[in-house]
Amino acid sequence: MHNGSSASLDTEAKQSDCAFCQQSTIAEYILKETSAFRLVADHAPLVEGHLLIMPKQHYACYGAVPATLDAELFALKCEVQEFFDHFYAPIVYWEHGIFHQTVFHAHLHCFPFGETHYQLSEGLHDRIVHTQDDIRAWYATKGQYFYLEDHHNALLFAPRMDTYRRIIQEVLWAGVVSRLGNIGWRSPQQRQEEGVALIASLKEKWALFQQQEVY
Repeated sequence: MHNGSSASLDTEAKQSDCAFCQQSTIAEYILKETSAFRLVADHAPLVEGHLLIMPKQHYACYGAVPATLDAELFALKCEVQEFFDHFYAPIVYWEHGIFHQTVFHAHLHCFPFGETHYQLSEGLHDRIVHTQDDIRAWYATKGQYFYLEDHHNALLFAPRMDTYRRIIQEVLWAGVVSRLGNIGWRSPQQRQEEGVALIASLKEKWALFQQQEVY
């Protein structure tokens, strides 16, 4: 998805009750910080390589993140994509956009799922996204959404529960199965316990990747 530009939205203040606003809460999972963003290993990963891109300032979702941060976000997404291409599989991005969000702070999931099983001909999406401006415009006028991006398309979906379940099962869970086999659904607690080794392996690969970037 290409970088966009539009008038900046007002920055929201950090919130004391938001886990993602508190660096101490997520410090052990932070892989990289830029001026406005953090790249963080998910504490309960679905698969090895499961990452989050989150702004340091508190925004409800990426539909509320101002255009002044677009270039920085785009650069970080490209870096994660290169990392995945080197160590895992092509990237799939996913955002709840406050629809069934569990932490109410903008965060973009990055999954090394490779090809997705969603085809445009299925017609479940409501908008093809060309820039971040499209997400901001939707959020400003329509509110809730959820978002899916692979190397073919970036798509916005209206907050319909039947569509949401289909995308979760047929696209995201299919990506988990492609990486791990049909292991069955695991609770967040199980994923957190199993994720200790996955996160350690991810951190090792990220360190190697950063060394290669330097040299």
